[in-house]
Amino acid sequence: MLNNTKRIKEIYEEIQRKIFYLIPEKWEEVYLYASVIDRLGKFQTGEMYFYFLPKNLFKNKYVNVYEIPDKYNLEEKEYLKMLESLYDKIKELREEFIKTQQLPWSNLTVSIKNNRFKIEYNYDNLLSSQDFYYQHHIFWRYKYLHIEPHGKKEKQALESYLLVEKNARKKDEKYETGLYLKKINNIITYDTLDFKEHQRNAYMENERESKKIKNQILSD
Repeated sequence: MLNNTKRIKEIYEEIQRKIFYLIPEKWEEVYLYASVIDRLGKFQTGEMYFYFLPKNLFKNKYVNVYEIPDKYNLEEKEYLKMLESLYDKIKELREEFIKTQQLPWSNLTVSIKNNRFKIEYNYDNLLSSQDFYYQHHIFWRYKYLHIEPHGKKEKQALESYLLVEKNARKKDEKYETGLYLKKINNIITYDTLDFKEHQRNAYMENERESKKIKNQILSD
């Protein structure tokens, strides 16, 4: 059973804030995947990506976070730095699990939809084989983005993973709550290309908003 300490709940709020800030338009749903894998010694590997569904009747396809700089005319280098900051926060969350003597997860999924924040922890051994790593990715896209497998290889990958999920893997741990943040500025405005200036202003506003909601975290 998860032990969601005060600090872990604070990190949840910080992850929310960073995700909201990075999305450049109104949206319906967000799904984030991240893995943190311990290798020999203190060396870690992993990855992170997320998709959002724009709140627009004419934009019913998920947008990949790595498409955002080009799609919205943002400075890619600065944007990637902020993505790295988000990933660092996720790694901090995992370290907090270890500090509180909880089983360290291998990957997680954050879902934000209908004013609900959900985080699911997965304990698969992603280093077991390249095939399993690929199967896990196909399964994730199918489960959260509703992307049907294309071709024989992807279909076999999904079937193999579902078989493992049914028979041999540890059940995911889940935590769900209402959104901590009711209002937050995103990364850009639409009438200016002054990215860094807006970045500074939005960050300061988000920090002020964050201070107002700390008590909500403690009472959740």
